[in-house]
Amino acid sequence: MKNVTLTGYKSFELGIFNEEDERIIFIKKAIEKKLLQLIDEGLEWVLISGQYGVELWSGEVVLALKEQGYELKLGVIPPFEQQESRWPEPVQLKYHNVMAAADFSKPLFKGEYKGAFQFSQKNKWLVDKTDGCLMLLDEENHGSVRYFYEIAQEAAEQKGYALHFITPFDLDDAVLELQLEDPDHWSQ
Repeated sequence: MKNVTLTGYKSFELGIFNEEDERIIFIKKAIEKKLLQLIDEGLEWVLISGQYGVELWSGEVVLALKEQGYELKLGVIPPFEQQESRWPEPVQLKYHNVMAAADFSKPLFKGEYKGAFQFSQKNKWLVDKTDGCLMLLDEENHGSVRYFYEIAQEAAEQKGYALHFITPFDLDDAVLELQLEDPDHWSQ
């Protein structure tokens, strides 16, 4: 698999309303672990739409891996221009930094938001342009990622599109791993 779409929940769907929330660290660690596995299998490109939440954090993880010397490229394909216009200012800054550092970025539709069809088309486009996906997904709580999941699942059945998941168990493993790496954890 040479390229994947990476997606998941929006921050508010995870109850995360502050970029300083420590759960973001655990989510990023779980994303990093899965990406490293896929890199070992030949992954070259990660495509995201840059939505506030898992996708934006994934962009930051990809850029950090690139800084560490991994041969990985990031493409950001927002569904429309200025998708970040209503986000909090610190998140807008992160978004602009990810967009500026991406290897490729271009909105799918010119102009601002026109309708929900833009999100649907974005999901279809991302599935069509990638070999598979990596999704942060809890089978019991799909949230908005279910729309992407339905399209990806159909592509998996019809043309062998690869589905990879980050599950709640992966998040638990990331928490444990980060705790074990923390020397202060053992002194408590």
